[in-house]
Amino acid sequence: VQLQAFGGGLVQAGGFLRVSCAASGGTSGRYPTAWFRRAPGKEPEFVAAISWSGASTSYGASVNRRFTISRGNDVRVVYLQMNNLKPDDTAAYYCAALNAPGTTAQGMANMPSTDLDYWGQGTLVTVSS
Repeated sequence: VQLQAFGGGLVQAGGFLRVSCAASGGTSGRYPTAWFRRAPGKEPEFVAAISWSGASTSYGASVNRRFTISRGNDVRVVYLQMNNLKPDDTAAYYCAALNAPGTTAQGMANMPSTDLDYWGQGTLVTVSS
């Protein structure tokens, strides 16, 4: 399974941006998916997760109520809508997926990132003040 993240860019504080993650390859297409981010000099941070069906979602405390994770009509595409962006949201955003369809979004939020099976390349989001 290959994951491609795209849609990053430069935005002013208070603005919005949507990043996307497209999965290809594999057989089932049923991959719970999460977004992580890593800012320079900081540890990776969980951002959001969604079950393969979209029925459950989970968010990190720092983005709750500002970011929304969702799936497109093609369940292999996952979006992260980011509103009211802050300079602290500046980071490379990575999507990751798990080859375990029964995993809920909360389950993904609780597992070590090293347990995830597939990772995409990062897409850079820069928020100016």
